[in-house]
Amino acid sequence: MIRIARATLAIALLVSVGLVTASCAPAAGPLGTPASPRVTPAAASGEPAPSDVAPGTPSPSPSPSPSPTQPPSLAPTGSPSQSSAAASATPTSRPSPTPAPTPVATTIVRAYFMLGSFTDNPGLAPVLRTVPETKTVANAAMTALLEGPKGAELAASPAMYTSIPDGTRLLDLSIADGVATVNLSAEYKGAIASFQGGTANAQVIFTLTQFSTVKLVRIEVEGQSQGGALGRSDYQLVGLLPAIFVDRPAWGAAAGNPARISGLANVFEATFRAEIRDAQGGILVDKQVMASCGTGCWGTFKADLPYSVSKAQYGTLRVYDLSAKDGTPENVTEYPVWLTPAP
Repeated sequence: MIRIARATLAIALLVSVGLVTASCAPAAGPLGTPASPRVTPAAASGEPAPSDVAPGTPSPSPSPSPSPTQPPSLAPTGSPSQSSAAASATPTSRPSPTPAPTPVATTIVRAYFMLGSFTDNPGLAPVLRTVPETKTVANAAMTALLEGPKGAELAASPAMYTSIPDGTRLLDLSIADGVATVNLSAEYKGAIASFQGGTANAQVIFTLTQFSTVKLVRIEVEGQSQGGALGRSDYQLVGLLPAIFVDRPAWGAAAGNPARISGLANVFEATFRAEIRDAQGGILVDKQVMASCGTGCWGTFKADLPYSVSKAQYGTLRVYDLSAKDGTPENVTEYPVWLTPAP
């Protein structure tokens, strides 16, 4: 009965969010740069963003050329005249080697998708995207969001999914005075017209507010405003965020050592547990974490989880609460993270 009531509350809150987003006039601007050319992602707690990029798989080194089967001869092979003729026929210069391509500068942005759960605890989770270096990083983040989850994110268990309709395009994005105005194509109306509207809006708002120049987001569809400018605090709702929302590290990202986690939580007595597991599922660390608020309110948290592994590997970050009724784990969220030996 409690879970049903909670789900009913979630739907009611989602509907109320959808109703809130229906009133302001548009303020469209050119598809331009954010207010700052280089925008630093900000953590949920407002602290500077650590690097949480997991390394890619290195390409194999090319095999060395085989040794010649016969050493070159130092003695002339013919008469002087023959040697002179051969020398004149030999090119005096060699073709210039093809220059190596110049490495393309890249930057990392975040996109927020929905992470399903076996424990009936779905909610937003960040993933990383590598994009060509650009001054319009907010545009790049929105483009990554609209492309949806990919590859391992779709194949994972639990898997990622998005509530933004297929085919939705970014028409315009401008940032002024801490407010991002994002104009999306008509396909986005499909989400607004359904119960997925709150979830889709949350994905857009969390993706854009990762940047220090963006505090609020105004969403438009084909130039028509869908409501006032809203921020992350307007979407701290059951059903949009998991009860324990880890904003860092992102899904599949480097955890660091110690693993540094931060985010938001709304759990009984503001306490929950965080685990790091190795590639075989063995528990490396299990620690109690306390948020700044709990039992009906959202509080921020951050904690260091030291662990020991002999070699770099993908493991699992698992956060959960203990049931006040029988002590069993609940509000479980888990996803892969990159683990490294301690420095």
